[in-house]
Amino acid sequence: MRGLGEPAKDALPMDAFPAFFPLAGRTVVIAGEGEGAEAKARLFEGSPALVVRLTGVEAWDPKSYAGAALAFVAAADEAYARQAAEAARTAGVPVNVVDRPALCDFTTPAVIDRGAVVAAIGTAGASPMLATLLRHDIEARIPEGAGRVAELFRALQGQVREAFPEANRRRAFLRAALVGPAAEAAMAGEMARAEQLLTEALSAGAAGLGLVQYLRADGPVELLTLKAARALAAADVLAADAGVSPQILALARRDAERVEPDPARLVGLAAEGLRIVRLLSTPVSETERAALAEAGMPTEILPVA
Repeated sequence: MRGLGEPAKDALPMDAFPAFFPLAGRTVVIAGEGEGAEAKARLFEGSPALVVRLTGVEAWDPKSYAGAALAFVAAADEAYARQAAEAARTAGVPVNVVDRPALCDFTTPAVIDRGAVVAAIGTAGASPMLATLLRHDIEARIPEGAGRVAELFRALQGQVREAFPEANRRRAFLRAALVGPAAEAAMAGEMARAEQLLTEALSAGAAGLGLVQYLRADGPVELLTLKAARALAAADVLAADAGVSPQILALARRDAERVEPDPARLVGLAAEGLRIVRLLSTPVSETERAALAEAGMPTEILPVA
């Protein structure tokens, strides 16, 4: 039997693990010449990283890469690129070699840069053009002010943790704050006002009630609406009937808590400010909804197509 936290058997495995390297105080080495090397250099324009350019035989010396966080090699000559990559690897630095996946320790994703908010789309080197096309599609959905919102919450991260030491209540507060007036002010570039509003919200100290969202999830996955898919991606807790679609369940956050669909338990979790998706294999039980309503818990039925 497949556990609730396991991916569906027909789901494709993750070929590469995405990770973000902090750039402040770090060195990035770019070896080689030509458009490939220039394109890599443009990736780091305006970043806090120190970019070191190598040409000629200096790219073959492991000492040239000492202390670097990342290395990129761009060269038309494969023998040159191979030797430069080996030099970086000897120095203990992960290396990307342009247009030569077999020589790479990591691949370079298509990047959406919003300052503190960075999105990356990768295809494990299989199709950089597809990653670029997907980037253009997603980029239009990420507003320019998103980075300012992230900076606001980073500046007050310590205060948020102090006000809400419990992870569940902290997550509930942040969920509300990220669509509240402080975030709106930051999006508009009014950072002083945004910080004041967020500080006032922290002083109020309430994370608010959670929400139980009902979703008929016996499939097929193609019937899910965008709203339902977003609810699954944002859920803190999943309470699933036996018989729900594994493909639908796979759309939920992997770190979401899995619980039995017990109404009393759902009331307690919602009271902590958590967002719960109740996955159903049969029509909604009005008795269950009534029990939640009687306890003062808001509920919502998510539409399917």
